[in-house]
Amino acid sequence: MSHARRIALLALLALPTLAAPPHRQLVDDDADWRFYGGDAGGSRYADLKQIDRRNGDQLQIAWTYRSGELGAGFARADKLSFEATPILANGSLYLSTPTNIVIALDPATGRERWRYDPKIPRDLHYSEATSRGVSWWVDTQLESTAPCATRIFIGTLDARLIAVDGASGRPCAGFGVDGVVDLGAGVRLVERGDYLVTSPPAIYRDLVITGSAIGDNRGVELERGVVRAFDARTGALRWSWDPIPIAEANDLATRGWTASAAQRTGAANAWSIFSVDAGRDLVFIPTGSASPDFFGGERAGDNRYANSLVALRASTGQLVWHRQLVHHDLWDYDLAAQPLLVDIEREGKSIAAVIQATKTGMLFVFDRETGEPVFEIVERAVPASDVPGEAASPTQPFPATPALVSHAAVTPQDAWGLTFYDRGRCRELIENHRSEGIFTPPSLRGTIMSPGYAGGVNWGSLAFDSERQLVLAAVINVPMVVTLVPRDDFDTARKSGQWPDSEFARQAGTAYGMRREALMSPLGLPCTPPPWGTLAAVDLRRNTIRWQVMLGSTRDKTPWFVPSATLGMPNMGGPIATAGGLAFIGAATDNYLRAFDLETGQELWKGRLPAGGQATPMTYEMNGRQFVVIAAGGHGGLDTTRGDYVVAFALPQK
Repeated sequence: MSHARRIALLALLALPTLAAPPHRQLVDDDADWRFYGGDAGGSRYADLKQIDRRNGDQLQIAWTYRSGELGAGFARADKLSFEATPILANGSLYLSTPTNIVIALDPATGRERWRYDPKIPRDLHYSEATSRGVSWWVDTQLESTAPCATRIFIGTLDARLIAVDGASGRPCAGFGVDGVVDLGAGVRLVERGDYLVTSPPAIYRDLVITGSAIGDNRGVELERGVVRAFDARTGALRWSWDPIPIAEANDLATRGWTASAAQRTGAANAWSIFSVDAGRDLVFIPTGSASPDFFGGERAGDNRYANSLVALRASTGQLVWHRQLVHHDLWDYDLAAQPLLVDIEREGKSIAAVIQATKTGMLFVFDRETGEPVFEIVERAVPASDVPGEAASPTQPFPATPALVSHAAVTPQDAWGLTFYDRGRCRELIENHRSEGIFTPPSLRGTIMSPGYAGGVNWGSLAFDSERQLVLAAVINVPMVVTLVPRDDFDTARKSGQWPDSEFARQAGTAYGMRREALMSPLGLPCTPPPWGTLAAVDLRRNTIRWQVMLGSTRDKTPWFVPSATLGMPNMGGPIATAGGLAFIGAATDNYLRAFDLETGQELWKGRLPAGGQATPMTYEMNGRQFVVIAAGGHGGLDTTRGDYVVAFALPQK
């Protein structure tokens, strides 16, 4: 962002490796947070109540750990985002840095037990620079004290799947080659650094299941978004599933593909977190857009299995059912949230359900076994494309659950700003762009995307309180502008300097490049009113939003002498819920971890963080004391305060 625009935005915002001790299994397994999402179904709920609505305002820092990873020598240090959620298993906290260093901590003190550095190449320009965490597996065929009886798995930015010993941090030699499986094989690798893994793999019995993140606006012919399962002991490939059919498949037409498009198109990858229902032998996969995101003229049709919630047989990779939630994606509306596996109450019955949140701010609820909608879904007409060579889907699915963001068109009457001049220029900007509500396709004159491609609900995912039947979501509502640029004009536009705050993407193999930026006035003011970020609670019993509150203040985005205001800020990260009646969340661009009352949405407490908390917290009990832990290292995309901290909060010791 230019210096002048930064000043204007400020005006707006004024409104050492140690030997590991013997591992101790916790007496109460429910006190463990053994998965990235708390449990294998991503409920992000802890049955802990030492910290509750009566005493939550007394939390204080119990310990702080620093990883030492601040991006020295890393080519994309500007993109580093500390998004990890630690897991607690076998008496240790395990987490990863944005550069895939795996660390084990003493959960009572935060003391480092060991660290393993896979030494990813630091000179590559990775399309992403984050790692959301690690996964844990126990080999029941080995004695508990044997090397690698407990394994920690991580996928890396340079496309490796690595297994290390949970007790020592040493690579498990029997897994792949010296503990490493190369994920770049068999996916039509185009560029190292644009095919990577950013989310922890899923575990099902003796399988490690992983997807991939792909820099998917480079062009049409990119890496394939294959989901693969590997043997947790040997690293051997056990099965794979490709969301895009091979060109010779006999069901191309029914899957919404032509032979040439199926052969050329890449991505449709699953980069977020998977959920596992071990009892039903199911793994739930949220997939993203086929490449490239913003022009689909080279991939005509619905592009089935892209932008879909897919249920696979976890043991074999066989498709069980799927639901496409965005047809022929033109908006980068990947399914970014982890599928939520919970039991819900509906018409006097308990239903094993899967809930999928979307970047469009919708909640889709399905029967976990059959894929049938629990809440009705209707196909509604949406705007057509006016770009030569593009054929947008005439309809899109809308669920009967309440939307978490507005789907209405952004109109000149919505223009917002601090001054008459600001509002006037925003009014002109809106008038000059295409804006017909959600799913308005990208255009040559520029289309207002609302919500933008960051959300609705992003990878922060959902939390669930079963007692109240509440689904919790951190919501983003920052409109963007996407403009298609004819191929012959693309290089000139990109080099012109006319759009210093815009991101350009080549979209090679198509007739158009792409330019995108936030919908802001020349003074740096968002053109739509706050809040730009909220925390919402949806009551599934009544199918209503019980409460939705502003999340985040302008602090840390203003000079120290400017009073901060709670306006609801952009966020990255998600909430957790506890039996103490609290929801905990960081995520917003100010440096706080907050506690909210699950009943009312009232903010009860906020704890200051030393850097941006753009991660999802977790909680556990150790030695009779409940801790709430969050990674605080900042987020490159949101330009929040950088750091290398893991911070634990607890009640004062008596």
